[in-house]
Amino acid sequence: MKAQSTIALLLASSLHAQQILFQPTNKAPNPYRTVEGWAKLPEGRTWGSLSAVEIDPDGVSIWVAERCGTNWCGGSNLPPIMKFDSTGKLLKAFGEGMILSPHGIFVDRQGNVWVTDCACTRPRGEAVDTTKGHQVFKFSPDGKLLMTLGKAGGAREPGYFWQPNDVLVAKNGDIFVAEGHSSGADANARILKFDKNGKFLKAWGHKGSGAGELDQPHALAMDSKGRLFVGDRGNNRILILDKNFKIVGTWYQFSRPSGIYIDKKDNIYVTDSESGSVAPGHKDWYRGIRVGSAKTGRLVAFIPDPRVDSIGPAGDTVRVTGTSAAEGVAADARRNIYGAEVGPRALKRYVRKP
Repeated sequence: MKAQSTIALLLASSLHAQQILFQPTNKAPNPYRTVEGWAKLPEGRTWGSLSAVEIDPDGVSIWVAERCGTNWCGGSNLPPIMKFDSTGKLLKAFGEGMILSPHGIFVDRQGNVWVTDCACTRPRGEAVDTTKGHQVFKFSPDGKLLMTLGKAGGAREPGYFWQPNDVLVAKNGDIFVAEGHSSGADANARILKFDKNGKFLKAWGHKGSGAGELDQPHALAMDSKGRLFVGDRGNNRILILDKNFKIVGTWYQFSRPSGIYIDKKDNIYVTDSESGSVAPGHKDWYRGIRVGSAKTGRLVAFIPDPRVDSIGPAGDTVRVTGTSAAEGVAADARRNIYGAEVGPRALKRYVRKP
């Protein structure tokens, strides 16, 4: 890799392991142009925050879970789960009154739609609703509720869930849930595994920054080999796990991961929505979408967050203002990329330049 991706090895004796530290990978080609306003909402409805975007099994239709015009669906009668065709036409919408804060989404091989409710964006002063939130829902493609995981109102370890961030279903039907949106000292931070019928199998990880520890496991993806990629956002890294939760790789070159998507050809798309002013401890990294190979970890493209005021002449510093851009990410069969934005409240499409 080039100079911006050079590494230094640091022996972390307290962890009895080597940690690979990357210089900021802020410079890579951007072969994409941004398309805004392509998805059309019903008349009178405006975009709220959204971090959940996924591709339908047809390869071109887009699913999102949106926070009802604001950053919270509590008290709203709007359906947060929506499907758009490739032209941006709304095809269906459902889930009204069921979800407080939709956060992650996954569409399985049968077209069933899985959504996590992290209940983590409750407005200040609003009473806690113990009848909803902290759950994972499985819907049929037409919106019929097929399965619910977790206790309404939430449950701390060893119960589940408390602020589930993302969900993924493996080819054999195993269900994985990343739990723990908060970065507080008492936060849950683990990955839970269930069988295809929703029976709990095991949990892995706990709060921390060392080996086998997590801080805000924010995103999940799986490659063609069945390796589980975990966006360990609070630790600024991606952990790669085998089916038994053994760590087989740790990547830092994709910056602070909020969203991860891996397509059928093992291209990996990673969003950084927090570096810079949002995550001062990671301020030398630029926010945006990094594209690379899930096989080798090589970075090949970078779509920068447009909200950058000034970049240092050597690319070593960056000053940013405003809110972050894409938090959720997906890519269709045509390799168009979709970014779901919490702060700007938008669903953007990135298409390859001629």
